[in-house]
Amino acid sequence: MPFIGTTGKSQKMSNTTHHNEKKEVPPTGTSFCVNKPDRAKRCVTAIYGGSFNPIHLGHTSLGEWLCGEGLVDELWFLVSPQNPHKVGDTSLLDDDIRLQLAQLAVEESERLHVSDFEMHLPRPSYMVHTLARLRESYPEREFVLVIGADNWARFNQWYKPEEIMAHHRIIIYPREGYPIDASALPSGVTLVHSPLYPISSTDIRQAIANGTCQGDWLHPNVWREIQQRCLYT
Repeated sequence: MPFIGTTGKSQKMSNTTHHNEKKEVPPTGTSFCVNKPDRAKRCVTAIYGGSFNPIHLGHTSLGEWLCGEGLVDELWFLVSPQNPHKVGDTSLLDDDIRLQLAQLAVEESERLHVSDFEMHLPRPSYMVHTLARLRESYPEREFVLVIGADNWARFNQWYKPEEIMAHHRIIIYPREGYPIDASALPSGVTLVHSPLYPISSTDIRQAIANGTCQGDWLHPNVWREIQQRCLYT
């Protein structure tokens, strides 16, 4: 896969989309999406933001499911430099390491990509600002926000949630313990019935620290990199 670096030159073996660089994608053929609008003119790109500390198979399986169901054309893992709600988290690996692990996790996928876009914005980063800059930088794309039911439960605590909903559709994926009444969702917000992935990055970090992690929920190359560099120990 081409890597669009900060110089604008394509290199091999990466799925990372960098800030101010537009990664061209081939035509997708027949297009589908939530609510089935006409998508002939724009690529529908899901934005899945997070610290991905580390990225795991729950993340990538969800991304492939959303693309496979025709809900979006592609998905960008937007690796966050610092979650405003997790300031002071000492377990957060350096940006470059988390980006590298994410790249390893998606290197075999044609539809999943990793972006460092948010790392070039002022900190702490807020999704409303990130999405505004994405709209400005990639006008040929329709960006759809992907969040878990746990985040939707506190979405009204996000910075300027109304502005996000005014400009973007939102896809909510289920999380255990966070029931969602789909009939009560506002226009433009859709609950999808994706599989439940009973794992979290926190669980993985704790298992690695305790010496009980076998890498079951990690891409083999991600697990190998974590072991070789003694990350999270």
